[in-house]
Amino acid sequence: MNSDPLPPLRQVLATHGLQAKRSLGQNFLLDLNLTARIARAAGPLENVTVLEIGPGPGGLTRALLTEGAARIVAVERDVRCLAALEQIAAAYPDRLEIVAGDALELGSAMPASLAAAPLVRIVANLPYNIATPLLVNWLQIEPWPPWWDRLVLMFQHEVAQRITAAPGSRTYGRLSVLAQWRASARLVFTVDAKAFTPPPKVTSAVVEFIPQPPPDDPPPVAAISAITAAAFGQRRKMLRQSLKSTGIDPAILLNAAGLDETLRAENVTVAEFVTMARAFQETRESR
Repeated sequence: MNSDPLPPLRQVLATHGLQAKRSLGQNFLLDLNLTARIARAAGPLENVTVLEIGPGPGGLTRALLTEGAARIVAVERDVRCLAALEQIAAAYPDRLEIVAGDALELGSAMPASLAAAPLVRIVANLPYNIATPLLVNWLQIEPWPPWWDRLVLMFQHEVAQRITAAPGSRTYGRLSVLAQWRASARLVFTVDAKAFTPPPKVTSAVVEFIPQPPPDDPPPVAAISAITAAAFGQRRKMLRQSLKSTGIDPAILLNAAGLDETLRAENVTVAEFVTMARAFQETRESR
């Protein structure tokens, strides 16, 4: 690992007159020990091209570079941060590409600049206001497995709990099912609010996602979405009632998965949701 030749991040903020904007969901990480810990959680990074979303002044960007990332494509919407990122690019020639734009507009497709990369990993301290939509985009990629080999992402701790929740818990929901169907998701470590500038009102957490191989005869993402939307949209109701909104007789779906009609969504495993989604798709196609 090389030492970082750039000035302290607080100096960078002062030089470029940067302050985090609440409207952009920004909270800057200035502790280089912490950013290095996140980068190491995403490693090893040799021969890896990293897609980073919302780098801000570049604290995590610098850590990823010093930890050995072969190349980084950093997507930043806030034009105020671009000069600070250009300073990093100059210090690490040919290893940092800066893309000025909105990450949500990229959707789930691989950015063209990553097409030739042998290995792509997404690592980011995500802006809180777009974190969940971005994750859903990356988890809904078809065909599966995706073009990324791992996600290492910062979320509000509450969101991280929803992602990793087990059936039967109060936080288990649609996001839990999608994340755990498509990937092995684990909470790596939590981050105190004091690590950020300005400190948010919540604790944060880093979550790692490693794609699961596709099962035999997987249902389409749209079918999983329809089943979980119906089941969790009325989560206090029994499945025999909540699944009616799918337009398919709930008995067909429940029988396929061997489920009792009196169960509620929070007590259904990911595998059982997948089985119901497959039955949902097959029934629609047979009509």
